Amino acid sequence: MPDSPRESEISVESLIRHTTDNQVCRITLNRPEALNALTPDQRERIIRLLDEASADPDVRAVVITGTGRGFCAGADLRGTATTGQRTAGDVARTLRTGAQRLIAAVLDCEKPVIAAVNGTAAGLGAHLALACDLVLAAESARFIEVFVRRGLVPDGGGAYLLPRLVGPQRAKELMFFGDALTAPDAERLGLVNRVVLDAELDRTAREWATRLAAGPTRALALTKQLVNASLATDRATAFAAEAAAQEINMTTADAQEGVRSFVERRNPEYRGR
Repeated sequence: MPDSPRESEISVESLIRHTTDNQVCRITLNRPEALNALTPDQRERIIRLLDEASADPDVRAVVITGTGRGFCAGADLRGTATTGQRTAGDVARTLRTGAQRLIAAVLDCEKPVIAAVNGTAAGLGAHLALACDLVLAAESARFIEVFVRRGLVPDGGGAYLLPRLVGPQRAKELMFFGDALTAPDAERLGLVNRVVLDAELDRTAREWATRLAAGPTRALALTKQLVNASLATDRATAFAAEAAAQEINMTTADAQEGVRSFVERRNPEYRGR
């Protein structure tokens, strides 16, 4: 079913809102009537904004959230052909250039990314949240591995992310049954850092982002890279990467400020440089 004329006239900039304030980039999915399901254009805008945040020295943290009852219901499948002739490789190519690029953009972003999950996070939407470095969830939030309900294999990095977060047995349970997981249960399993009252989600996300934006930005980026690579790396490689990261980091002004402030017994003032 194609978008209605009214919806097609709405700009992608208004459907994926973007603001930068106090060195925090805020990306808001703003299509509440569709539970913030993502069209290809909206997905591409999020990827572009994350790439820009990586390169912008005035951005030192990112928050991704949604409006209405949903964080993100996944990819918008309306208008997707379910019958007819397909060329071999079409589906794999679509995933590589679409959903997988979105998840990679979050994982590769050089700034810490917080998911403020305000409602339902399903399918690709759940993976968008779980790819973030920190996950805050409102009490009303739910996480759903919806693919099995549609007879589909999990995509958008799900089979990569979930076993690393909860182990293979729990990951299979979530993916095999497709049951909705409440925010408290997601926290218990380790998918969520903290569950807060719905009314406190925005405030808590802003507080966390402000703390991250005041931190040593390059050190956080290198730490993110080390942690993300650690589960697929042997000890010798991980130790070598850690030493190289620290070598690089010690050339930054923030690292020098951190050591100097310790010697001078004062709080550091990091500038993201």
